[in-house]
Amino acid sequence: MNTRREFLIKSSLVSAGAFLIPNLLRANESRQVYGVQLYSFRDAMAKDAKGTLEKIASLGIKEIETARSQKGHYYGLSPTEMKNTCAGLGMKLKSGHVHLDANFDQTIEEAVASGQEYLICSSMPSKGQTIDNYKRVAEKFNKAGEACSMAGVKFGYHNHEYEFESENGKILYDVLMDNTQPDLVHMELDLGWVIIAGKDPLDYFEKYPGRFPLWHLKDMNMEKKESTELGKGGLDVRSMMKHKEQSGVKHIFIEQEEYESTPFESMEHNMKYLNNL
Repeated sequence: MNTRREFLIKSSLVSAGAFLIPNLLRANESRQVYGVQLYSFRDAMAKDAKGTLEKIASLGIKEIETARSQKGHYYGLSPTEMKNTCAGLGMKLKSGHVHLDANFDQTIEEAVASGQEYLICSSMPSKGQTIDNYKRVAEKFNKAGEACSMAGVKFGYHNHEYEFESENGKILYDVLMDNTQPDLVHMELDLGWVIIAGKDPLDYFEKYPGRFPLWHLKDMNMEKKESTELGKGGLDVRSMMKHKEQSGVKHIFIEQEEYESTPFESMEHNMKYLNNL
């Protein structure tokens, strides 16, 4: 027979559980998921795509962004193979870097088959560091975004440092931002190239709130102007993380192009750094 004391203890435990479990679930849901841009592992992906993806998964990476290679957009795998391989390893194929070229319709078809959400143009489709050229490019991007939207895919653009040059006092990247439709052109802000250009990503989060659903989280050696492990360069990673909501970011892809040792050792460092923030 239960005593009143036992009843009160059990009741308090049930109440505590009812309070703690939802909060634990919310904390788990809010934990940031990190992805990787596969250009970080370009040589390994070219040699053994599936084996390399297995190693990437073991680092705790949960989302994948591909990069165009000599073997195509999926490193010699079919779009479906790439999708299924990632899924089998507990990762999601979310995005891919492509060119806006004569084969773009086929690129869209591949993206649909792969199940990825974003197609990101990785560089300017026409040369010319002028306001007029950037306005023309913005119109191309709007049309590409419309074509992608009709297929159920989202189109976007990834910056380097040159977009932050100016003509007649106007920053060219701002021209791009001001002349693209936010619902059709989704910006992937490469934080590393922004600081190399002498700009502050936080200024862009403030000026264009919610416009950056994707990031390239890349720290930079400011002297060599090349990427380095997180926490070793000029990017204030902690400050970036405090402004995720303002930026509108949904997917954070770590990218590192140069290494002191190996891509896997560097990425292991990067994941430990982020998990300890």
